[in-house]
Amino acid sequence: MGEITRLLILISVSFLAAFFAAPLLTHFLFKYRLGKQIRTEGAPIFAKMHGVKAGTPTMGGILIWGTAVFMAAIIWLLAIFFDGFFGKLNFLSRSQTFLPFGILIFSAILGMIDDLLGIFRIGPNGGGLSMKRKILLYTGVAAVGAYWFYFKLGWNVFHIPFLGNFNVGFWYIPIFIFIVAAAAFSANETDGLDGLAAGVLLFSFAALGALAFMQRHYDLAAFTGVIVGALLAFLWFNIYPARFFMGDTGAMSLGITLGVIAMLTNSALLLPLIASILVVESGSVIIQVLSKKFRKKKIFQSTPIHHHFEAIGWPETKVTMRFWIISAVTAAIGLIIGLLGK
Repeated sequence: MGEITRLLILISVSFLAAFFAAPLLTHFLFKYRLGKQIRTEGAPIFAKMHGVKAGTPTMGGILIWGTAVFMAAIIWLLAIFFDGFFGKLNFLSRSQTFLPFGILIFSAILGMIDDLLGIFRIGPNGGGLSMKRKILLYTGVAAVGAYWFYFKLGWNVFHIPFLGNFNVGFWYIPIFIFIVAAAAFSANETDGLDGLAAGVLLFSFAALGALAFMQRHYDLAAFTGVIVGALLAFLWFNIYPARFFMGDTGAMSLGITLGVIAMLTNSALLLPLIASILVVESGSVIIQVLSKKFRKKKIFQSTPIHHHFEAIGWPETKVTMRFWIISAVTAAIGLIIGLLGK
């Protein structure tokens, strides 16, 4: 079996598994009233535009990481008892996928806890963890990954496109933490419109998966492909009007995993292109906070920036689709630079 055939099979099976599991997950979320709580404190513009979405099931991100876990486990078990075909499909490997898989599951569980805190109105303003605490959480998870990369795997090389690899020594740890925590924060901020985060992450993971494939990291490419397939199925149900939302269990786990894969493929400096919308979204929040603190004025009517465009009259679907277009174009440019820069 060729690697391209293997990849296509895994993407297709992942899509089908997630697609047919989605109604079951939706039924479960509705049955137990696991719906989104819309905050009104400190965000009147957001509440006015999205108050109608209160009660829409959240934690839909379970569909994405749950599909990846289910497929990995089933294929691994089948490979034990029926080697050959299933052995070739197995993409669990210590050198390439154990770490990103472990971090995906761990951060998904943490994100799910935060979602539940928000659903049951536990925490600051009755809405789960505050952003400061979320950032500390992202940083903590990233620190675990940085420790593993540096001390267990011996990674201390940072790649700059067209210039080559540079040994950065102990600086690899803070670089790793910043990249992964920033990716998680950015994914969280982007998850605010129906289909927005899922579409943007779809292009980002596809670009990183292509880089991994071209680097002959076939198991990592397969793992990324499974996420892409599940994301595509999730997007089918998440586009406007969304059947369910991604929630922190999806945004946090996918953001952190995106950062880890970027480090595994030595393409961290390409993330501003590969995940351009994520950077713009988080950047708008940071700029708004700094402006309000030092200038006592807002630059945007509402942040993240997708809410600003809504506030000035853009329909939600227009914002989402235009951001998808930008994401697709910049991800393709990042992929091309990544291939040429090696």
